[in-house]
Amino acid sequence: MSDLRELYQEVILDHNRRPRNFQKLEGANRTAEGYNPLCGDQITVHLILEDGVIRDISFLGSGCAISKASASMMTATLKGKTATEAEAIFETFHKMVTADLSRTFDPLEMGKLAAFAGVREFPVRVKCATLPWHTVRAALEGKPEPVSTE
Repeated sequence: MSDLRELYQEVILDHNRRPRNFQKLEGANRTAEGYNPLCGDQITVHLILEDGVIRDISFLGSGCAISKASASMMTATLKGKTATEAEAIFETFHKMVTADLSRTFDPLEMGKLAAFAGVREFPVRVKCATLPWHTVRAALEGKPEPVSTE
């Protein structure tokens, strides 16, 4: 189990050091901003939504390793998915990071996102991990007001 935890930590650190899709997306037709006042994480999600499909997605922002890695992995996961699929992935991710510690998760079900299962051991970090997801949800819904974790 400790080998798996180390692997997950490496995945998170890699996505923090070299975030995927970290740029302003030209031609985005959906954008949302998110803020976590607890630790200062700020994120803007840009996406191109066509016929209910996320054709492209990116993010910009600053924050802790957890929020940046979560945004990076989220964008890589959601590209090409329908809005309905994105919502289902959000729900599964949210349940994973907020579930009781006694609940186990199949790493194959969540793929690389399983790296965030350990976040639930640190309740303060749950908001860091979920901020990008709440922000992309707001972008998909076309909500103009910034998202806050408070």
